[in-house]
Amino acid sequence: MANHKSSLKRIRQSAARRLRNRYYAKSARTAVRRLRALTDKAEAEAKLPKVVAMLDRLASKKTISKNKASNLKSKLARHINKLGA
Repeated sequence: MANHKSSLKRIRQSAARRLRNRYYAKSARTAVRRLRALTDKAEAEAKLPKVVAMLDRLASKKTISKNKASNLKSKLARHINKLGA
């Protein structure tokens, strides 16, 4: 176990951040999954900006990598474009 006050605090902080990051990452995964499940193009296009904003926010806070966010946004846009065809 850690012996210094600062290391004990660091352990507490990292545990709290880990829980927070897990919560937001899970929320984003659920939002992406729900958007992919939509079959109505108009509804999907309406929900896309919120999901994109969520992914960008997670990437800017380094909860997920910016490449992962970019890949997800690209795949979602392609999925929505296919809905009309």
